[in-house]
Amino acid sequence: MRVFITGASGWIGSAVTRELLANGHQVLGLARSDASAEKVAALGAEVHRGDLNDLDSLAAGATSTDGVIHLGYHHDFSQMAEAAQLDAAAIDTFGRVLEGTDKPLLMASGVLGLATGRAATEQDEADPGGHPRIANAATTLALADRGVRSVVLRFPPTVHGTGDPGFVAALVGFARENGVSGYVGDGANHWSAVHQHDAARVVRLALEQAPPATVVHAVAEEGVPTKRIAEAVGRALGLPTEPVAPERLSWLGHFFAADMRVSSAVTRERFGWEPTGPTLLEDLDSGVYTR
Repeated sequence: MRVFITGASGWIGSAVTRELLANGHQVLGLARSDASAEKVAALGAEVHRGDLNDLDSLAAGATSTDGVIHLGYHHDFSQMAEAAQLDAAAIDTFGRVLEGTDKPLLMASGVLGLATGRAATEQDEADPGGHPRIANAATTLALADRGVRSVVLRFPPTVHGTGDPGFVAALVGFARENGVSGYVGDGANHWSAVHQHDAARVVRLALEQAPPATVVHAVAEEGVPTKRIAEAVGRALGLPTEPVAPERLSWLGHFFAADMRVSSAVTRERFGWEPTGPTLLEDLDSGVYTR
């Protein structure tokens, strides 16, 4: 299968690109800059120059391939509504190109706000009053009614591994800055997690096998207490661990205070997916984030 990937040079996208190429697929990777183009080419994929703002380039990429994996997103917490609108326009563009073809469209989403007091399942629908991107996931699933093999990929708050630039790396940075590894409240809330390589593998399986309107939980660990995450960061840095006010963690405080327990039982059974990578705490204890 020849697949168009937005965000192909990113943290998850680069792993997905490698996974697809290693399993006989071809990849056309969107690149908005020379640096991104070099990364995509180095992975062994074909480069498609364009940007999420350039809907014509997105349409051209989707038209020339057998399916789309939409991982690109403008993660600017100061412009969340604008970023979601840009994402919605991209999904609309892919929907129009793929309508009636039964080709796959996989879209990246998250797990925040799915359930309270229990592990969220693939059947749970996100609170529409939460992240402005939530509506885009519903739009993607609805494309099944228009002849698109639509799939929503729900990723946990941490897709971890060597080189991860995300939330856990930010936690390490805040710990270094504050001289203490902090957690919010009593630290009993949970973060689900998955290793980068396991995430890439379940994306490939969904591309190959998922029926229309499928929700995939790319989650290896249902929930790690945030206090244990903070303790692992503290051990790795040789810093004390203690509760802190959310603002000590800047923009990350709200997210680190959230409870995001997530089950992937349906995903595992449907695709025969069993994660094999290191756990989040194993990565932290091995120095992946602090070397």
